[in-house]
Amino acid sequence: MEDKSSVIIFVDDEQQPIGSFKSPINFELDTRKLVDGEHFLRIVSKDPSGKEGIRKIPFIVRNGPDINVEGISENEVVDGVLPIMVSAYGKGDQKVFLIEGSETPRSIPNWVWILHIVFGGWAIYYLITQFAITT
Repeated sequence: MEDKSSVIIFVDDEQQPIGSFKSPINFELDTRKLVDGEHFLRIVSKDPSGKEGIRKIPFIVRNGPDINVEGISENEVVDGVLPIMVSAYGKGDQKVFLIEGSETPRSIPNWVWILHIVFGGWAIYYLITQFAITT
């Protein structure tokens, strides 16, 4: 009789396991073979007495290009004409860093504009009060 538990590893609801091992194990999961989206790792273990245990570990694969959309959000109520900016970029081959297209262009947030206006107003107030006091 064996004294180690056996472990069988599946991805999603596949009938064919990606591996069957004796515990403890270390392995690498190659996500490049999976489509982008939600998946789960199903680990089935069987101890020497024949009892089984199952654990499911959900994970999300995103190997494809990252897609960013500005100008519309999910489930947003809209009307009229919408200016929408879409940018998508990939990671390249992960050996060479690609500068062009690696950053997502975004418009300047509203809080930055408000901060500039408040600072400009304060600067004008400061100049007026300083020149009024000295003259």
